[in-house]
Amino acid sequence: MAEAHQAVAFQFTITPEGIDLQLSYQALNQIYLSGVRSWKKRVSRMRNRVIKGVYPASPSSWLFVVIAILVTMYMRSDPSMGLIAKIQQHLPLSAQGQNIVSALVFSTLLWLSLILALRLCLKLLLSYHQWMFEKHGQVSNTTKVWVTLVRLLSSRKPLLYSYQTSLPHLPVPAIRDTLDRYLESVRPLLTDPEFKRMTELANEFESSLGNRLQRYLKLKALWATNYVSDWWEEYIYLRGRSPIMVNSNYYGMDFLYVTPTPVQAARAGNTITALLLYRRKLNREELNPVSTVIPLCAAQCERMFNTTRTPGADTDVLQHWQDSEFVAVYHNGRYFRLWVYRAGRLLSPREIEYQIQRILDDPSPPQAGEDKLGALTAGDSSGGNKRSLDAIERAAFFVTLDNEEQGMRGEDPAGNLDRYAKSLLHGKCYDRWFDKSFSIVIYKNGKNGLNAEHSWADAPTVAHLWEFTLATDAFHLGYTEDGHCKGEIDRSLPHPQRLTWDIPTEVQAQVSSSLALAQALADDVDCHVFPFREFGKGRIKKLRISPDAFIQIGLQLAYYRDRGGFSLTYEASMTRLFREGRTETVRSCSNESCAFVKALEGGEAEDHCRRLFRLASERHQNLYRMAMTGAGIDRHLFCLYVVSKYLGVDSPFLKEVLSEPWRLSTSQTPVQQMELFDLKNNPDFISLGGGFGPVADDGYGVSYIIVGEDMINFHVSSKYSCSETVSKSTQKYSNWLSCLAFQEYVPPQSSSIHLDTTEHMTGRDKLPSASLAVFSSLFTYSFIFLKKSSLSSLEITKEHLEISIRLSNSDL
Repeated sequence: MAEAHQAVAFQFTITPEGIDLQLSYQALNQIYLSGVRSWKKRVSRMRNRVIKGVYPASPSSWLFVVIAILVTMYMRSDPSMGLIAKIQQHLPLSAQGQNIVSALVFSTLLWLSLILALRLCLKLLLSYHQWMFEKHGQVSNTTKVWVTLVRLLSSRKPLLYSYQTSLPHLPVPAIRDTLDRYLESVRPLLTDPEFKRMTELANEFESSLGNRLQRYLKLKALWATNYVSDWWEEYIYLRGRSPIMVNSNYYGMDFLYVTPTPVQAARAGNTITALLLYRRKLNREELNPVSTVIPLCAAQCERMFNTTRTPGADTDVLQHWQDSEFVAVYHNGRYFRLWVYRAGRLLSPREIEYQIQRILDDPSPPQAGEDKLGALTAGDSSGGNKRSLDAIERAAFFVTLDNEEQGMRGEDPAGNLDRYAKSLLHGKCYDRWFDKSFSIVIYKNGKNGLNAEHSWADAPTVAHLWEFTLATDAFHLGYTEDGHCKGEIDRSLPHPQRLTWDIPTEVQAQVSSSLALAQALADDVDCHVFPFREFGKGRIKKLRISPDAFIQIGLQLAYYRDRGGFSLTYEASMTRLFREGRTETVRSCSNESCAFVKALEGGEAEDHCRRLFRLASERHQNLYRMAMTGAGIDRHLFCLYVVSKYLGVDSPFLKEVLSEPWRLSTSQTPVQQMELFDLKNNPDFISLGGGFGPVADDGYGVSYIIVGEDMINFHVSSKYSCSETVSKSTQKYSNWLSCLAFQEYVPPQSSSIHLDTTEHMTGRDKLPSASLAVFSSLFTYSFIFLKKSSLSSLEITKEHLEISIRLSNSDL
């Protein structure tokens, strides 16, 4: 309780002589400085509210309008066409006072009208999306004029939220268009009788119930800012009763080759500081909302910090606090509150390192039930003791000081990368706080990572935060020669506050039950991280092919070789061109991609395969563009289903559509701030990206990040409990090796495949099927396209075809 006594600013004692007042001037000074910081933040918020409220104009433009009106009045001209005179009639002032006040009132009204007109023009301009469908290098005159006008209206440097009111609303597609696109997307997955049946269900839905549901949805679109986002957050995330660990949360990794410092406390000091610097930029709205020319919705940033998902009986709730001056820290089964501000000043990285080291050196044992309390956030969603958890929930974010060492290291770097991914995805199931908006993990050897809750934002928003954190940590804050943070230490800092708990027996039983469920889920998940170094987007773009389309078609080939068929494929696309937009689904398994895969596997002519691949690539790009511009399939059908549930009517068509499993769920993690990383001068500072768990029990989760020009990192997950996604036999292992041979396309004298394997494989010795299929697929058809290319720089050499695969019993 020492911290509580130190916080008392004054004490008084009543004596026979009167009241003896004892002031603590140090404590009063701390209160004063904290109040000053709070008021500065309020003033800053008010200032930003005014600036973004009048955007694309500026506050100073009001003075310009007032002066212009006064000058015209002085010249005996009436720019108001009689409106100023009418205003003067209602002002009980002198003649001079009436002139000035009426001019101010009219000028203000005119200024506000001009702002609304400019904002409407900007909104109409941002509703134009045809530029996205134009071929690279063939920009139309309309698009050129559009770019010029957008830049003129956006000439002032915007704040983070300046464009929010100017962004267009997400349009509701025509129901016939959505049904046609849906039927086209499932055609390669269904037999002729199945497709005929689905077509009849779709037509019956449109003629009977669809148009009625569509009218309700259009009514919501007129009233709400976004007709999808609130329902998506509530019904997909917050009402889900399954564990969010693995099933919903996702992770982000550290640099692949570099660990800036091996000192755990120092890495924590710089990481926490970098995150708080990002929060400062976020609060001041200094982040740029514009991607090239087009602004993106920044609504997801609002709940990045000081946010927790609190469990409820039927639905969880996202709670957000305006500010928090501390972070919650977990180490060796104990929870601490670490204050990161003192007297209104952010602690230096060295001071935070000093405080973290105090926590690491603290020998106190966990209290009864404390060590595994975090399992409540990993298992089934249910109520808990909120009073005990208040300090954690109100923290800016959560930090775990992990006693393990992780990263690509040792004699088994590939296997250690896989264990690193699993550690970030679920840890020990009780040493992460999965309900926080995001949790930071700092390992014993200095590696770090992130685990993020999904309901408040999507991966690109968190990736933007993580890119800034890694770059600021390594290139801006830096470390001393002995690996410690830079800066001075105020050794009078109070110790981090140890959180106390009184956990009843029934809650401890609930913790044990939740932990058992979470551990069973964690043990079933298999992760494989696969850095692909043979080529990257540089070579792909020289072929005038979209790198994302290239990878997605490779995944279709991989899945076909793995399962002998095709599956409904989910690729996440953002809809942040619209206000409060989140994601839309790109159904990557198309008729064109299936035709290419079948032709390639059927041994058809190379020219024919190339032509089909081009068609598949163009089709994929078009699907992606349509999803980004509001012409997707799945969010529209999802909202129609929600409306049907509100009306209490059943639709066999919608029920079947929304129950279809996504056995191949994919996502690209974009690199958004390349200016922060100088990969030419610092080639080892390569991001690993992040990943997520499989969506379907019998499927794969595939995340990938395109790094620089020559590397693609894959994160593949599946479940051991499914025999279809686990290589449990030597026979299936041999089948995968045959996929790597691609003898039809590589002459024997020009290929050299080295396989370092063990002779026997047990049930847990898993060859990561999807990863190796991606690997082989990319090499197979990339060789087809590159083999006869007229570009001399794209010649395939023997070195490009040498594949070395290392497998051992400890891989997974």
